[in-house]
Amino acid sequence: MTSTMRGASADALAALTSELESRLQGGADASRIGDDLFTVSSVLRSEPALRRVATDVSVDASAKAGLVTEIFAGKVDQVSLDLLTSAVGRRWTVSRDLADALEHLGEISVVRSAGNESGRLADELFAFGQAVNDNPGLRDALSDPARSKSDKAALVGSLLDGKALPATVTLARQALSGTYRTVGAALAAYQHVAATVHGQRVATVRVAHPLSDADRQRLTEALSRQYDRQIHLNVVVDPDVLGGIKVEVGDDVIDGTVASRLDEARRKLAG
Repeated sequence: MTSTMRGASADALAALTSELESRLQGGADASRIGDDLFTVSSVLRSEPALRRVATDVSVDASAKAGLVTEIFAGKVDQVSLDLLTSAVGRRWTVSRDLADALEHLGEISVVRSAGNESGRLADELFAFGQAVNDNPGLRDALSDPARSKSDKAALVGSLLDGKALPATVTLARQALSGTYRTVGAALAAYQHVAATVHGQRVATVRVAHPLSDADRQRLTEALSRQYDRQIHLNVVVDPDVLGGIKVEVGDDVIDGTVASRLDEARRKLAG
């Protein structure tokens, strides 16, 4: 979502991210700010007129700040309101980028609310994403337009409440907002946010059989050296790979699976 921002919007997001990190380091309530910014971004998406005024460069910044303060004061934390007034005072390449940026700041805040449990948060987001992708009934229930958002949120709660971190539950419910292509895509994006916030990259590893702890450690260390950054490892057990290993880090794919080698052999024979 935010990766497509260009020009003024990218600059605004970078500045706002620095502001947010500074306020969080100062002791601001990360969980509350995350909830607030999700709410504000939702309001901006549902109110096109407000969004247009908030991003109109011909409107004085102080007037825009006054407008959003009138609407949101007393309804959101003061830090959240400060970030919002700062955001409407900046230039945006396209109007929708304002709501997208505020939602992204909310994602960062919720990730930060997990504190030193960031690894567990990333694992839980991945596990829930896999459950959604692998269970057609669950996937359909969470994407069914005939079901209310509150009904879907209750379903998520029944699966995760008391079993996962509060940050995981919050992000899983936010995945229902529809701002990403699918719930699964939203959960994958949140995991990458969690990794990025902590200076990591995500590697998805597909194997025919579970890796031992020693093998996981060796692979993590090897990838961390290769990418010069700590790697968070997602392991997917997929019998279709037959043997070997397939590693995906961003757009990089290292395919050393038996299935891949067999496919290549078949292509050569067919040629």
